[in-house]
Amino acid sequence: MKKYLAAAVAVVMALGVMTGCSSSKTEEKAETPAEEAADDTVYKIGVLQLTQHPALDAANEGFVAALDEAGIKYEIDQQNASGDQPTCQTIAEKLVNDGNDIIYAIATPAAQAVAGLTKDIPVVISAVTDPAESGLVADNAAPGGNVTGTSDLTPVKEQIELLKQVLPEAKTVGILYSSAESNSVIQANMAKEACAANGLECQDFTVSNSNEIQTVVESMVGKVDAIYCPTDNTIANGMATVAMIANDNGLPTICGESGMVDAGGLATYGIDYYQLGYMAGEMAVEILTNGANPAEMPIGYLSADTCELSVNEETAAKLGIDVSSLQ
Repeated sequence: MKKYLAAAVAVVMALGVMTGCSSSKTEEKAETPAEEAADDTVYKIGVLQLTQHPALDAANEGFVAALDEAGIKYEIDQQNASGDQPTCQTIAEKLVNDGNDIIYAIATPAAQAVAGLTKDIPVVISAVTDPAESGLVADNAAPGGNVTGTSDLTPVKEQIELLKQVLPEAKTVGILYSSAESNSVIQANMAKEACAANGLECQDFTVSNSNEIQTVVESMVGKVDAIYCPTDNTIANGMATVAMIANDNGLPTICGESGMVDAGGLATYGIDYYQLGYMAGEMAVEILTNGANPAEMPIGYLSADTCELSVNEETAAKLGIDVSSLQ
């Protein structure tokens, strides 16, 4: 750094003793009208979040942080469907009709609602387990349309292994998820394979909406030794109810993400949704400012080494489970 500074001073001194030189030579090159216009561009960004819970909130916050870090100017229309599918569809129609430059859709149902309405507006998605399997892109490695983004594919295999480690006596696992969410069906099938590999029997317990959570969880008592909840938006939104019933009846719950653990679940080994959203924000910036084509932008994934262990020690104490070996 010191060498560069000395060189700069020498150049300035040399210019000071030169005669007959036009002062315009030392002026910075003026920006072209096109560059000035680009600097002043204010992008319209629509955001559709399926529901409010810690994981999706973090994915939203990370996205906005990436926009701010990039220094672009934007107007953002934040919309939340509160977990209601008809509302989700209505909001998606509004965001498309408003002529946004880009739309950010958080969670599979929100992404499907937006993607089904436009083939022209770039759509960046996040918190979607398998975009290709959910019909959002042709291929996760080569989306091929106007949709790209980031996947929240969690280490389901490792989460079931965590369950086995913490609960070595468990024999039967109840897999609790919403049958209306394709991302949850995908994870449930992965969990079944992982249970089989670890010598565990498993049984599906599904809900179609949040009103069924209490009844379904109560029906699990006496039938299973533990509960596994994937990154299901309906269950995550009602995790306090799940935890209350499960913990009162001695049923440990291994979750898909840390927000569910904070709400009363026992433990998880999961991804950072803030970083997931930040990655999606970086993709949005590339599309808006550099003309990147979503069709050629592979779905992004967080690497396994970014996953973190989360344990609710209060829940562990209530259940009488020793989690000291996990710390």
